[in-house]
Amino acid sequence: MARMLDKLKAGERRRRPSDTDLLTRASELSERYLGGHARPRSIRWVSNQRSRWGSCTPADGSIRLSDRLQGMPGYVVDYVILHELAHLLVAGHNRDFWTLLRSYPRLERARGFLDGVALAKGLDIADDADEDTSVDDASVEDATA
Repeated sequence: MARMLDKLKAGERRRRPSDTDLLTRASELSERYLGGHARPRSIRWVSNQRSRWGSCTPADGSIRLSDRLQGMPGYVVDYVILHELAHLLVAGHNRDFWTLLRSYPRLERARGFLDGVALAKGLDIADDADEDTSVDDASVEDATA
C-alpha cells in the first residue's frame, strides 16, 4: 500500500510541479535547447492569467505559467516553459524566435494540444506562428475562462 501511495505522489509531483521544480526544469530546458543562454530568475504558477498559457518579463527574468497548465502532459508544460525562455532572448514571434524553438522535438505536437484545449473550451485562438508581437505570449486569447 505504501509503495502505491508513493507512486501516486510521484505522479502528482510530475503533473503539478512546485515553483522550485519549475525553475529546475527551466534550467534543464535552457541548457538542452537554448545552449543555456536563457536564465530565468524565477518561474511560478499563477492563477490570474486567463488570456495566456505563460508570460515573461525579460527585464527581471521572471516567467509565469497559467495554473491551467497543471495536469497537462509534461511535453506541453515543457513547450510553454521553453516558449517563455525563448522570449528572454528574443522579443516577439519573429523568425529568430521560432528558430530557437525548432530543436524542441514536440513543438508542433504541444502547440496542437494547446490549440485543441482552446478549441474544446471555445476559446479564441491567437495563432502566434507568424506574428511579431510583444513579449508575453504562449497564448490563447481567453476571455471566457
